[in-house]
Amino acid sequence: FDECHHLPSEAYALAARACIAPYRLGLTATPERNDGREPLLDELVGPIVYRRDIVELAGTWLAEYETERVEVDLSPSERQEYEEQRGVYLSFLRSRGIRMGDPRGWGDFVMLSSRSAEGREAMAAYRRQRELAFTAPAKMAYLELLLTEHAGDRAIVFSQENATAYAVSRKFLLPCITHQTKIKERSAILRGLSEGTYNAIVTSKVLNEGVDVPDANVAIVVSGSGSVREHVQRLGRVLRKREGKRAVLYELITRATVETSTSDRRREHSAYRS
Repeated sequence: FDECHHLPSEAYALAARACIAPYRLGLTATPERNDGREPLLDELVGPIVYRRDIVELAGTWLAEYETERVEVDLSPSERQEYEEQRGVYLSFLRSRGIRMGDPRGWGDFVMLSSRSAEGREAMAAYRRQRELAFTAPAKMAYLELLLTEHAGDRAIVFSQENATAYAVSRKFLLPCITHQTKIKERSAILRGLSEGTYNAIVTSKVLNEGVDVPDANVAIVVSGSGSVREHVQRLGRVLRKREGKRAVLYELITRATVETSTSDRRREHSAYRS
């Protein structure tokens, strides 16, 4: 099983349980899962028999790398709007007893927010406060600085949502890959990055895994989830070893927003603590 961290999900688990092969091998760089179901891998594939972390492989099998977290600020007017919108969202959660840390929290919020005008206002507020954090003008200004500084490199800009990816694509005239991108166009864009036709491309989540771009040496995370696995996968996209290559991952976050705690969660991996 390649990328076997997917196996513990309900649907993929059937592939293992219905398989008659008595001997099994699973490959993954990131067995940890957000839902905590990784212990099921022992049943579906078997226990971990060999593990080497990124920090052990860097410089030998992987490129040397560094990571940098960059914090930017909202303007006073943006900060005021952010706090107002977040207040509306949090007030709705408290009034309905919804805990977003609970496995059912997000589903409950989506369901209850659709049942009243107050709920729809809360959902709109939730989306707006995320938009303010994800695409803060100061963050876009810093992204422009990084793209200029690394104009001679090969960069991949990662975002959490398609809307952010398209906004970055339009602002900086970068080719964009999302789940809506056709296979031929996607292949052409990746080939253009590899050959140097493009200095940088932007994507949402579809390039997190299963993509080999050996010449890419700069990753810029404009926004993302709190998933440790996702963050490590994004780093992995720029770690293919080449002579003299040194990779760098920049993580742009908007200070004193929901992104701060999200960043702290996704950096809980040895690749970022070294």
